Amino acid sequence: MPVARFDGVAFSYPLTEPRRDRPFTLSDVSFELTKGEVFGVLGPNSAGKTTLIRLLSRVVAPTRGTIEIEGVSLAAMTRAELARRVAVVPQDMPQGLPFTVRELVLMGRYPHAPRRFFETSDDLAVAREAMAATGVLDLADARVGILSGGERQRVALARALAQEPRLLVLDEPTAHLDLRYQVECVALLRRVNRERGTTIVLVSHDLNLAGALCDRLLLLAAGRMARLGPPEAVLEETLLTTVYGCPVAVERNALTGRPVVQIAWRR
Repeated sequence: MPVARFDGVAFSYPLTEPRRDRPFTLSDVSFELTKGEVFGVLGPNSAGKTTLIRLLSRVVAPTRGTIEIEGVSLAAMTRAELARRVAVVPQDMPQGLPFTVRELVLMGRYPHAPRRFFETSDDLAVAREAMAATGVLDLADARVGILSGGERQRVALARALAQEPRLLVLDEPTAHLDLRYQVECVALLRRVNRERGTTIVLVSHDLNLAGALCDRLLLLAAGRMARLGPPEAVLEETLLTTVYGCPVAVERNALTGRPVVQIAWRR
């Protein structure tokens, strides 16, 4: 049974939505996520990547088609049931949140007992493990509002890990991280994927990160599926040049054999 399944999914934003000055439609999206895979979602701005996350986390509902998680319709799940299966790490958290890092990470435990008001020793242990894994354990008593963007990103990842989801969705997880923490973030995602068997959806503008980390890629363009397949099939020069509107060159990493994308600068 797939972890998640999109079948003929379509969605349109109304022009009345804030910051929406032109129509956008996601059309006929169909794919499955298999257990334990790392799945990348790529595409230029306004291709539909964020919309896909919003659909998968039920922030919005499809206007056509169905979405299932582990064989159950997304529409039939309670919020707590969905949160026990799917955790989303946003691109950034709001600044000024009046919580400590420990309090925020412990919020990831709420879906496991939504009527409980106090955390258990097991909750504390899971939260501590999540903070240690993401390198924020020494910030446990710090207020989230004083943290840097990179630190907030790692705290958001720790909260998601504390949910113990079967499906982890990440929106530009390395966007605010310096080089060291980018490497550590990628290593952590690999470890979560391999040791816990967590299925990961990575939404990214970084084609090379996705090509190095993901088992399969979905390339979106103007709300439609441009290609779905392994990195070497999706990160292809002619296709990327067409979708992104600029010339690119694709080579192979000498160590891994994975595709490496570069802009073909004209002099």
